[in-house]
Amino acid sequence: MIATTERKKTKHSDPRINRINVSDAPVHNWYRFVLSYPPHIVREYLERFNCDSSSTVLDPFCGTGTTVVECKKLGIPSIGIEANPLAHFAASTKLDWDVNSDLLLTAARELAVRAGERLSAQGIEDEFYQPYNESVRLRSLDPDREKLILKNSISPLPLHKSLELLDEINRYRKKSIWNHLRLAFAKALISSIGNLKFGPEVGVGKLKEDAPVISPWFTEVQHMADDLVEVHEKVTVPSVIYLADARYIPDSIKPASVDCVITSPPYPNEKDYSRTTRLESVLLGFISSRDDLRLIKRNLMRSNTRGVYKEDDDDIWIATHSGIQEIAEEIEHRRIELGKTSGFERMYARVAKLYFGGMAKHFEQLKPILKPGAKLAYVVGDQASYLRVMIRTGELLSEVAEKLGYEVLGIDLFRTRLSTTTGEQLREEVVLLKWPEKIKK
Repeated sequence: MIATTERKKTKHSDPRINRINVSDAPVHNWYRFVLSYPPHIVREYLERFNCDSSSTVLDPFCGTGTTVVECKKLGIPSIGIEANPLAHFAASTKLDWDVNSDLLLTAARELAVRAGERLSAQGIEDEFYQPYNESVRLRSLDPDREKLILKNSISPLPLHKSLELLDEINRYRKKSIWNHLRLAFAKALISSIGNLKFGPEVGVGKLKEDAPVISPWFTEVQHMADDLVEVHEKVTVPSVIYLADARYIPDSIKPASVDCVITSPPYPNEKDYSRTTRLESVLLGFISSRDDLRLIKRNLMRSNTRGVYKEDDDDIWIATHSGIQEIAEEIEHRRIELGKTSGFERMYARVAKLYFGGMAKHFEQLKPILKPGAKLAYVVGDQASYLRVMIRTGELLSEVAEKLGYEVLGIDLFRTRLSTTTGEQLREEVVLLKWPEKIKK
């Protein structure tokens, strides 16, 4: 069990604590955010909160589904909420175990053959690099979609081959296996086909003039088929994920129905979480225009300056919280002191207030759906990215929640990580809360 610890400086942390165990790989590894927490942390708190098949677990910042997938493996009903359409698609597909594994593999083999023949007819071989007939006009994204992805995130020839493969995959649009075929493509795209690197920021690594496309995709489908055989007996465990903003809990979640919350919201930093999934979002059609991207960002927690809008007013929720107001003032003072004058830099202080205000709004929205005595675990991290002003996220969130009527059970140390900005060890923690058994009048 992870022990509750007092806040203190830690020299180091075992990096293996955030790695996924080999035994946990089935289903979880179909597709994961690089920033995802590992399944064993979910099990830790399910056990600690005494969750079983009679419980309902909520993950309001569902991401690619670590909490809900682990719950389903353990036979525990779960609900997820996720605002990023690609992440919602990935997590929902990872919960769909009512698929015949033999049918999936048979279709994938036939599809792979057709895609290979399609490329061969163009003078392109996919399994190994060889000069292709340059008279072939390579397919590309239209200019509007091209502008949405990171420059050079995929090279021209692998992109052409990917679009050809997608055409074959989309022949199965009306079949139950279509989403699994597409999710396997998304995983192969970011793991071996494209040029992206994650560390944990998403960026562009060494450009690959060519890369196999069909074989890495088929390998991912094979992994899925193997996993489906293993988990098929749990297919009836109730689980659902809503495409929604966690600051506005869907009305379809019943009042007083949630026993436990295990989640990891965004941290208040300069990470644009929509960039992490941009390449696969564009190729799979979840984002086709700037308007699509803007709509997604509007539904995300305000945690970076690229996702802030003039009409945002979540900060009113923490207007009287002196600690958060002082941090915002320190950030602004530091900006002026350093002579930072860009539009983004001028918004740093506002983002800090919008983030904690958004989380306060989220905590308030949760109240009606929590059972008396419900327990909550929020995995969050300290940040020093706003002009090197330290933001103790866990501590501040526990104060925000307490002011809204939650009981603070403690803050567990999950791990520490090195800040590339300050050289300090930053804490990642689990804020533990409880919704009271009886509401004070």
